Amino acid sequence: MSAPSVRSAITKRLFATTAAVLSGVLVMPAFAPLALAQDQQAPAQVQPAAQPAPVAPPQVQLQPSHGPASVADLAERLLGAVVNISTSQNVKGTEAPNAVPMPQLPEGSPFQDFFDDFFKNRQGEDGQRGGGTQKVQSLGSGFVVDAEQGIVVTNNHVIADADEIEVNFSDGSKLKAELVGTDTKTDIAVLKVDPKQKKLTAVKFGDSNVMRIGDWVMAIGNPFGLGGTVTVGIVSARNRDINAGPYDDFIQTDAAINRGNSGGPLFNMEGEVIGINTAIISPSGGSIGIGFSIPSELAIGVVDQLRQFGETRRGWLGVRIQPVTDEIAESLGMATAKGALVAGIIKGGPVDNGVIQAGDVIIKFDGKDVKEMRDLPRVVAESPVGKAVDVLIVRKGVEQTVKVTLGRLEDGEKQASAEEDDEQQQEQAVTTATVLGMTVGELNDETRRKFEIAGDVSGVVITEVDAKSIAAERGILAGEVITEIAQESVSSPKDVMDRIGALKEQGRKNALLMLASKSGELRFVTLRMD
Repeated sequence: MSAPSVRSAITKRLFATTAAVLSGVLVMPAFAPLALAQDQQAPAQVQPAAQPAPVAPPQVQLQPSHGPASVADLAERLLGAVVNISTSQNVKGTEAPNAVPMPQLPEGSPFQDFFDDFFKNRQGEDGQRGGGTQKVQSLGSGFVVDAEQGIVVTNNHVIADADEIEVNFSDGSKLKAELVGTDTKTDIAVLKVDPKQKKLTAVKFGDSNVMRIGDWVMAIGNPFGLGGTVTVGIVSARNRDINAGPYDDFIQTDAAINRGNSGGPLFNMEGEVIGINTAIISPSGGSIGIGFSIPSELAIGVVDQLRQFGETRRGWLGVRIQPVTDEIAESLGMATAKGALVAGIIKGGPVDNGVIQAGDVIIKFDGKDVKEMRDLPRVVAESPVGKAVDVLIVRKGVEQTVKVTLGRLEDGEKQASAEEDDEQQQEQAVTTATVLGMTVGELNDETRRKFEIAGDVSGVVITEVDAKSIAAERGILAGEVITEIAQESVSSPKDVMDRIGALKEQGRKNALLMLASKSGELRFVTLRMD
């Protein structure tokens, strides 16, 4: 395009703009950047008579905002149900050795009472510093869910280890609270106050499942001790896993949440609680627009169980699981990587009868899809103890449905803990073992010094070799270190025994050992196991 033609085009657009301004409608013309870059000079003189009459463009109607014009009425209705939680805890004085001692004042000094108050609890009854107790206080938020029974919901970390719990209401009144129950896995606690002492206002839980990214939400809480603070934002994301617990499924919001908001409610625009504000991501401790709330779908069941039993009673399947990777899915003949791979069955658990086996992939539980591994613990835990459920699995590439009766998670955890203790005791007891004509022991500082083994060598040390054994015939010597058996590493005498035992159960006749010399040089040796 030549310079005259560019100027002519600009002249026409300027004329159209001028006419639009005069007619009361301003539309910014879309100038071609390339044309402007080619000619930065002033346009030629405008000749209106030579130009066609401009046509006024249609006016654009702006869509009205769907955000709340005001949440004043909603906030006024809900403020009375949101409370501040104040706790106190008596701890032993742990004053530092270099702390300032109480000054010795002249008898009758007018400052005596002041210093007595300031330094009280910093000394024990015997006058020694650090021997007394100190009262530690903390603040959080909560909300009333049952006005007739006086039930208040908050976070477990708000009231953890508290000796006294006090609920402060928006009108300035206060009531002592007793702890009904807590759940550390979801960080939920239920409190109870005396409803006869005060007329309470309650809010109800809503359905967090219907909340969509972009929906408006409102948080009310006690940030930095400033009670009755209202903030508004949107649902920024859903199903967030922040590694806070086994059932992470947080709602993320940009409504301002700060320290002290913990335990407070996150409302939808109907005034229903769809989340319990629990955590923030902040390098400074203040809100940066990334807050997390426990969804009401998860909270409702926990609150009901704590109210009824004072503890949780979650369903338990009794399996060990791991993610399904693309490689695992391909090897199992699955079109896509989904579900939870059963890596092991817990002895004595609900499926120890063989109904589910190691290697199965659980893709649906009680009608709910298991898209990834972390979905399974949550849906199982939300199921009632003793319920018979259908589980859709993939076994050797074929989908099939099995029926499972759930146990109780809390009982399973006790059983698993006891098994772990037994295994640890057994491992501690097995410090040496005799296998295939060799006596093996732990590779520790003592055995390293005894056999002069290099520090970068790891495995299980051979302390003795029977002269008449197959090991001696193969030239194995005391001081050598077994690093692998059948291409699996070993680190304790128990590992060696278990690995040899597993090979025998598989019908193997030989065991392939990788041995390291004192200096770390490796060699392979095959030993017959008959």
